[in-house]
Amino acid sequence: MWSKEIDARWQGEAEEVMTGVRDWRVQHPRATFREIEAAVDERLAKMRARMLQDAAMASAVAQMGELPVEERPTCPRCGQVLGARGEEERTLTTNHNQAITLKRSYAVCPACDAGLFPPG
Repeated sequence: MWSKEIDARWQGEAEEVMTGVRDWRVQHPRATFREIEAAVDERLAKMRARMLQDAAMASAVAQMGELPVEERPTCPRCGQVLGARGEEERTLTTNHNQAITLKRSYAVCPACDAGLFPPG
């Protein structure tokens, strides 16, 4: 679920990015455009990873066992409604090489026993 804490965290991280870029620029007054771009991208990549992680964890399927059956995802193989089989962690790497860890319900199909880490 989305929360005010997520909003506050994102606001704080955005301020840190802006302050970090400003401070970096003061320390590197002769930086080339490419160097400035790299410094900005480095700071934004960290904030972007946090945003991706928070947005994914706010998904309803993060806690699939709490969803009504009619709202649960279905098996991509056979179409049966998936059930939750405990929580698992998965670490992913973003396009900007930032690691994010998602802890959410692992889904299993009661009909064909296929298991998956639900998207979204």
